[in-house]
Amino acid sequence: MQLLAVGLNHTTAPVSLREQLALAPDQLGKAVQAARSWFARQGSHGAAGNEAAILSTCNRTEMYAASDIANPLDASAQFLAHYHALNFAELRPHLYMLPQDSAVRHAFRVASGLDSMVLGEPQILGQMKDAVRTAEEAGGLGTYLHQLFQRSFAVAKEVRSTTEIGAHSVSMAAAAVRLSQRIFDRIADQHVLFIGAGEMIELCAAHFAAQNPKSVTIANRSMERGEALAARYNGQAIRLADLPERLQHFDIVISCTASTLPLIGLGMVERAVKARRHRPVFMVDLAVPRDIEPEVARLDDVFLYTVDDLAQVVQTGIESRQAAVAQAEAIIETRVQSFMHWVGDRAVVPVIRDLHESSEALRLAELERARKLLARGDDPEAVLEALSKGLTAKFLHGPQQALHHAQGDERARLASLLPQLFRGRR
Repeated sequence: MQLLAVGLNHTTAPVSLREQLALAPDQLGKAVQAARSWFARQGSHGAAGNEAAILSTCNRTEMYAASDIANPLDASAQFLAHYHALNFAELRPHLYMLPQDSAVRHAFRVASGLDSMVLGEPQILGQMKDAVRTAEEAGGLGTYLHQLFQRSFAVAKEVRSTTEIGAHSVSMAAAAVRLSQRIFDRIADQHVLFIGAGEMIELCAAHFAAQNPKSVTIANRSMERGEALAARYNGQAIRLADLPERLQHFDIVISCTASTLPLIGLGMVERAVKARRHRPVFMVDLAVPRDIEPEVARLDDVFLYTVDDLAQVVQTGIESRQAAVAQAEAIIETRVQSFMHWVGDRAVVPVIRDLHESSEALRLAELERARKLLARGDDPEAVLEALSKGLTAKFLHGPQQALHHAQGDERARLASLLPQLFRGRR
């Protein structure tokens, strides 16, 4: 069984490609089932022996799997292209394909926030837990991935509790505030619109509210959830359908929804800018797929930033955390070795089981023979002697035959190995 991780992230692919592979939470289960079916078609053991889980966030889409087919890495990469109807030759240069201990190390680093755009950010751990829960409900988890993710969560907890990896971390929300301050001297004089009501928008709302903007408005598909968030900041809620008429009233627009299509198009923004008489608008699109059409960035009076544009800002202070990174990497490396030792033990479990079964069969056969001899009145001492010799002869028969038929280097290896296997404790 081979463990693997295949996918792309903010370091290997631009947002324009990442959004094509992005999956909403309610799409993950179906994708996991499709992955297992894909593996089943590649191998000869059906879907039962294959495991899969998919993590999809604004910064990454990646699949973790355990499979015994011939080329699981290639099969996984081909699956991602096929499932998303993408040209594999164009997708392949942006993918990382990590086998065995490299896949385990990657999972541990992702859970610990070491592979995030915002170094040490805690949201990824919750996102990974949600992805694992979905994969389990879809039947994608087996012994290997279950153990991998449980250890990933334990490693993340250890890293966060014993290092300063999260200290001085600049979040995406804080970065958005910093960028807006380059456009507007005082956020307190601006009207702010948040589109969506998820975790990221909640974080952004908290950061912008700390600057005491002139007004806070939440636009959300669910009015109930939008009103609940708006109430926390003395704001108001509007429906997404109201955006075309209301957009012109906002100086700062932050959007992050799970929509698969843009919510704000070029024409809508052009009309809003015209109605504002070309007063500048600061917009941040944190969604993948994007909520705001990229063409909007071409407008003179609009300053549009995506998650990738915020990368430079969130790196602030990374130098001061290098010691924590080194400490975290050391912890992860130790835990990777421990996990791979467990994987190695799992690989010999069938061999050990077969040895126990064959040994038990030999033991029972010799015991039955001894009982018959005792039943007919043979001397117990002689029966015990015969029992011990019979067991010894049968246990040694296989190794002796293997040594007898082996030649050259194979015989030399067996000759050095067998004494270790049969050297008993005294």
